[in-house]
Amino acid sequence: MTALRVLVADDEPVARRGLRKFLAAEPDVEVVGEARDGREAVAAIRRLKPDVVLLDVQMPELDGIGVIRELDRAELPEVVFVTAYDRYAIAAFDLHAVDYVLKPVQAKRFSLALSRARSRLESHRPADLADRIERLLGEYGRAGSTPDRILVRSGSKALFVKLDDIEWLEASGNYVRLHTPARDPRTLVRETLAHLAEWLPPKFLRVHRSAIVNLDAIVEVRSLSGGDGEVLLKSGARVGLSRRHVADLHRRVGRPR
Repeated sequence: MTALRVLVADDEPVARRGLRKFLAAEPDVEVVGEARDGREAVAAIRRLKPDVVLLDVQMPELDGIGVIRELDRAELPEVVFVTAYDRYAIAAFDLHAVDYVLKPVQAKRFSLALSRARSRLESHRPADLADRIERLLGEYGRAGSTPDRILVRSGSKALFVKLDDIEWLEASGNYVRLHTPARDPRTLVRETLAHLAEWLPPKFLRVHRSAIVNLDAIVEVRSLSGGDGEVLLKSGARVGLSRRHVADLHRRVGRPR
């Protein structure tokens, strides 16, 4: 049996080590490389031409779906998505017969996904994979496919924060802090604000280069000097409103007093 050449693409070092551990337990598998974000994954797929890529859905700069969109059909290896978004996975991945494993990854499910990938490779049906993924991309971003929560890692633990519980999101270096009424200090996500803005539901609006607010949490909008403004939220938090985003907010919630 020819060794299965696998690329691991995940932005979390702990997650990559975990996937490598599962791969080490599989017969005839060679890990040909790792990628720490979507851009690296695209480059590595083109350079290394793996048989299979284990592709994290949520990565900074370019997510797993974005990686697939960057590649031509002829460049696509077998893809096993790795995701914490079970609702999205069930609704979209299952619908289009594109394989995935849920975080935290279970050994039995991981082995099954890898076995399926090997079987598809041996049946020589790359066009079929490309067609299924193309249909998946058509679903991505449509109403109902967006996750209703965000996975937050805190040390060795992971917790989910419901989008409805988030009042606003704040850029913090290479991370985004999720502000909730509970003011949980652990709610720091390794993600860019720009990327989160792409898939958050319409009730979340960018009001500043470093802030997104939940429109349902707004109590008051105030005008400040120089054309800027301020958004007052239910928790009492005050979030800056920059001039470039004032018009967008006016259209959604009305004029400030």
